[in-house]
Amino acid sequence: MVLKMTDWTKTELSALRRAYASGTTRVSYDGKSVDYGSAEDLLARIRTIERAIAGTTRPLPVAGHAGFSRGDR
Repeated sequence: MVLKMTDWTKTELSALRRAYASGTTRVSYDGKSVDYGSAEDLLARIRTIERAIAGTTRPLPVAGHAGFSRGDR
């Protein structure tokens, strides 16, 4: 079974968030039940679905420090 981004729902996302907040790695929604290996795995799934629902699959940008040079020094 291959899941497409359209298969992810806000119901699933809500269930994942509730499980993460309660400290469990077992998630049940729409008659389905999934066990995640760790809280990190669960959080990664949450982030993936959030990006898909928001319409982007690219990684979130990482803040950095910009440097500038005038070229004469």
